[in-house]
Amino acid sequence: MPKLKGLSLFANVGIAEAYMESIGVDILIANEIEVERARFYQDVYPKTHMVCGDITDDVVRTNVINEAIEKNVDFIIATPPCQGMSEAGLRLEFDPRNQLISYAIDAIKRINPRFVLLENVPKQLTTKILCGNEVVLIPEYIKRELGEEYRFNEQTLIMAKDYGVPQLRERNIFLLVRKDQPYIWEFPEKKPEITLRDAIENLPSLDPYLREGLEFTLEKFPNYEKKKEAGLAVSKWHYPPAHSWKQVEWMMHTPSGKSAIYNERCYPQKEDGTPVKAHHNHYRRLKWDMPCRTITQNNGVISSLACVHPGHPYKSVEGEELYSDPRVLTIYELLIIMSLPLDWPIPDWANDSFIRKVFGEGIPPKLVKEIMGALLKQL
Repeated sequence: MPKLKGLSLFANVGIAEAYMESIGVDILIANEIEVERARFYQDVYPKTHMVCGDITDDVVRTNVINEAIEKNVDFIIATPPCQGMSEAGLRLEFDPRNQLISYAIDAIKRINPRFVLLENVPKQLTTKILCGNEVVLIPEYIKRELGEEYRFNEQTLIMAKDYGVPQLRERNIFLLVRKDQPYIWEFPEKKPEITLRDAIENLPSLDPYLREGLEFTLEKFPNYEKKKEAGLAVSKWHYPPAHSWKQVEWMMHTPSGKSAIYNERCYPQKEDGTPVKAHHNHYRRLKWDMPCRTITQNNGVISSLACVHPGHPYKSVEGEELYSDPRVLTIYELLIIMSLPLDWPIPDWANDSFIRKVFGEGIPPKLVKEIMGALLKQL
């Protein structure tokens, strides 16, 4: 018998739910607005009733709420979109996406579950929304709306790296317990960090596929096919990402943990040789001896925020070291860094860019598992 019956709001493709069933949480209903994500979720979790629709629509929301009440849902996990608050986003004042929390609050109040997990980026703590004609901070709004019925956890900021996830990823998570329940729900004790070296160094090295074509790829990387074969022997998801030669060459001259914009000779530049203006974390290789930096939506692009494989020095040319794996992380490496099960059934129809985007928006499921475990052991 499941310990909890759950509803997932703003479900994405169900990354947070990857370990739920194994620990005794039965997600009976999920809601997601985007058709492609809802389809992905339903393929991964066929036993869950996925309601594809806009939660801001009163009919859709009421149908979800009524079904949750009918099925005796006693747990809600809600992860409203964070792009309006994210450090990697534009952070427009009163971004409409920031208002979505109000619809989650409405569902919580009407369903009245025993437990709630509300997750978002740390910036949520200082983000304001419009509540009628009043401007309020989101945490203030949540506690004002739910404080009479629920107790909140004391500490809300948490790092995924502290709970068995090889990724930094700081989040703000509210843990709510209905006041008629005799439980205290706080974050569990921290665990030792897992570095990128621990997580992915033993995987086969890969050369990138160059967008200029296979012939050009083999000219630059004679062992490309052999390495590709070794990668696919590990997993169908450990295959070479595709990049342009100019970006690959810049990264070949970039040491682990460094950005190519600081290279003395081979650095990001325009066709006329003018240096590309970039953030210090763009064109950056990750570091081996620390957890991965936070995975973002744009993790398939070398010029994005710190998403290039750490690499190893493998050859010296004119006194300058060249570094292996001048590429972004593979889907398989992302599975590991996101703490997803390695056999998580990604649908075959999902393309590379879509998978990378939804990974970048997901909360590491091992973090969720640890947090839920702190509650479940009391039940």
